[in-house]
Amino acid sequence: MKIFLSGYGRMGKMIETLALEQGWEILGHADITCPENYDTAPKADVCIDVSAPAALPRLADYIRRTGTPLLSGTTGYAEPDFALLKELSAAVPVVWSANYSTGIAVLRRMLRDYAPILADWDKEIVEKHHNQKVDAPSGTAKALLQELDPQGTATVIHGRQGICGKRDPKEIGVFALRGGTVAGEHQVFFFSEDESLELTHKASSRRIFAAGALRAAKVLAEKAPGYYNLEQLIFKD
Repeated sequence: MKIFLSGYGRMGKMIETLALEQGWEILGHADITCPENYDTAPKADVCIDVSAPAALPRLADYIRRTGTPLLSGTTGYAEPDFALLKELSAAVPVVWSANYSTGIAVLRRMLRDYAPILADWDKEIVEKHHNQKVDAPSGTAKALLQELDPQGTATVIHGRQGICGKRDPKEIGVFALRGGTVAGEHQVFFFSEDESLELTHKASSRRIFAAGALRAAKVLAEKAPGYYNLEQLIFKD
């Protein structure tokens, strides 16, 4: 496999290290500090993107020019950015996920299958990350929220203070904690009368995200053009 890296921070370098360990070839890298590299980079078997939203226009030009499949893990995208990714998918296979860990994919599937059974329970999400993370809530927390509220009808609360009144049954709290070197932890809580249920995923290091991205990239490279989600690449059904 030949990879072009979009984004060369800590995650990009981690992906590079694991890819080289597996015998893959890194054709080069680009990010917002060296955007000119997008203009000259060759076609790869897959482009792995862990950059920043500001890099997307130049990245899109690279994908159009070379026809390279795109695996993106960049967070902080707005709706126009996702629209651009879907536009690219008409010509190449594209996948976007805020989190490429297998455990999070399984957690999302669990929520999709079983959260409707607990529709009348109170629901809250808590996510924890290192003190260098620049966006909140995390992209993964937003993905978990989407599984709990696929129609987007809930009232999302990011903080409570003072006399805020009793909890609205349609409320879902999403809270972000930042500190130290926490690689990533996500908890989904369900509360009912006299019982509660907690689902927790903990990442001990960023290595799991890099390894998951490489697994997905290998599958994506063989796909036809289209816009895929992570589950379509790792689950058989």
